[in-house]
Amino acid sequence: MHSNLKKIEINIDMAHHASAKKRMRQDAKKRLQNRYYKKTTRTAIKTLRELTDKADAEKFFPKVVSMIDKLAKRNLFHKNKAANLKSKLAKHVANLGK
Repeated sequence: MHSNLKKIEINIDMAHHASAKKRMRQDAKKRLQNRYYKKTTRTAIKTLRELTDKADAEKFFPKVVSMIDKLAKRNLFHKNKAANLKSKLAKHVANLGK
């Protein structure tokens, strides 16, 4: 787990079984990690869109695509949304410097 992720408190009093309490703890941990990965990816996409230098954008583009693919693999982004994002970002990078 990343050091900048805060420990979150969950109310497990609702659960009546140990397995349900454990599942709630696991879900809370995963939710926090997923939120971190999604936010990091959104920030990277925004950074790529703000780049004006084509060389920098071409260098940064594969990293952003990799982040998007990982989110799609984990079902945090739908595969079509990931494909659309990558397509639009590729067009953006291709049109820089024109």
